[in-house]
Amino acid sequence: MQSSQLKRREFITLLGSAAAWPIAARAQQPMPVIGYVELGSGPDNPQFAAAFRKGLNETGYVEGKNVTIEYHWLGGRYERLPALMAELVGRPVGVIATPASIPAAQAAKAATSAIPIVFGVGEDPVKLGLAASLSRPGGNATGVNFFVAEVVAKRLGLLHDLVPAAARIAVMVNPANAALAEATLRALKKSIGMIGLQIQVFEAGTSREIDAAFATIARERADALFVAPDAFFHSCRAQFVTLAARNRIPASYSSRDYPEVGGLMSYDADILDSARQVGVYAGKILNGAKPTDLPVTQSTRFEFVINLQTARALGLDVPSGLLLAADEVIE
Repeated sequence: MQSSQLKRREFITLLGSAAAWPIAARAQQPMPVIGYVELGSGPDNPQFAAAFRKGLNETGYVEGKNVTIEYHWLGGRYERLPALMAELVGRPVGVIATPASIPAAQAAKAATSAIPIVFGVGEDPVKLGLAASLSRPGGNATGVNFFVAEVVAKRLGLLHDLVPAAARIAVMVNPANAALAEATLRALKKSIGMIGLQIQVFEAGTSREIDAAFATIARERADALFVAPDAFFHSCRAQFVTLAARNRIPASYSSRDYPEVGGLMSYDADILDSARQVGVYAGKILNGAKPTDLPVTQSTRFEFVINLQTARALGLDVPSGLLLAADEVIE
């Protein structure tokens, strides 16, 4: 009888230990890791990563508490993408997040069909090969689409309204960001005929090439400048704004960060909200959602910003209608 009671107590003890084991094991598991990849420069754009973290927080993830974020800012060095993605896949990380880069998203997709990818891209992700459809992405990637073509046409129109005498528009693109450069040029060529403008395309992929392009633009007396959206250009925004002011060239940019440092104007999707949405999707995937079940979202918020002080310095008379249409006027 005594022996039977002892065995029963031992059995109950073993059951209790077995029940407790999964809890202890889960507590000892390492935090999930997100590989965060931007082609710009992190110190120059801290608010973008902050917006991504805000989205993660909305799904219950806090950096350093229950998730680790590995930041990779490439400073415009697109050639580093294949090796970086191979390294992230080789470990592997739990999610790869590319909040605002077609090349980064495509490099991630080429590197893995297993690790979830959350992207932010300015071209149709179906045409880019990132998703089977917007509603059912399929595969391992989903994210946000920015509407580049529509934004480019609207931005060109706003530049024309602000500088109505401009007939020859210089356009600067980054050839290393081929998909976005081509999408921008397609949209511009479709729009210029309606307005009666001529464009001249300049390519730049380094700071030195930006300087050289501005020298040519000034020498050939372009009436205005249209800067294509690009992560490397964004990291060089102070250089763009300084050169545009020095050469007295009215310039249109793709992000409010340019007029905030003295650029003339910008019009684009609310890129910070898009980065937040990328963070939301990354958190949902860490919580168990599958990319194929998360439809690609499309930007619905857009921002038009004018720097009135810069306009005055360029001798531009800003129409009252544009001031009323602007989401923000920087005095």
